[in-house]
Amino acid sequence: MTLDLRDLSNEDFCIEHLSGSKKHRRLISTFSAPNNAIGLEIYLKKHAIRDERRKESRTYLVTDAVSGELACYFSLRAGLIAIREDDEGFYTIPAVELSNFASSAIYRASSAKIAKIGAYVFDRFVLPIVRDTAGWIGIRCLYVYALPFEKLIAYYGKLGFSRLPEDAERFVHEHMKPLYDRDCVFMYQDVGNG
Repeated sequence: MTLDLRDLSNEDFCIEHLSGSKKHRRLISTFSAPNNAIGLEIYLKKHAIRDERRKESRTYLVTDAVSGELACYFSLRAGLIAIREDDEGFYTIPAVELSNFASSAIYRASSAKIAKIGAYVFDRFVLPIVRDTAGWIGIRCLYVYALPFEKLIAYYGKLGFSRLPEDAERFVHEHMKPLYDRDCVFMYQDVGNG
């Protein structure tokens, strides 16, 4: 049975697909990205709906169950990781990309409901969706291209992401990294069984 987003929602937070309601256009217009993450705000406001229509990614909105405020959003897309096998070739690992992930600076400043909203959303919403999908199709990893800030890389490490060895990371950067993520650091984690 496929995971129902309503089953993930609770008394504190609700999760919906971006394309799930017309009210979401107004809701995303209120989103304010935290420092150094203006690209995540621009993506949500200007590109996420288009990517949903094109079936290039799926964006999820996490809202406060009481106030209805947008607390966080994330986007997932199908992907793969290329690993060098030898000098002649490589193999691929089926994966899901956490292509966008940001909490609202406005919400974080006004609500003390959960201090670490990003970690909460990751554990409560992102991982269950990815693991459910892995139950239906071949997925071994979840990966992210993290902005190149040590604090952010350490944050993703606390969420369970790791970096590849330097030569393997270089190979991924040379062969798989989208231009959009050109300055970012590739990190991954095994999906596991939950």
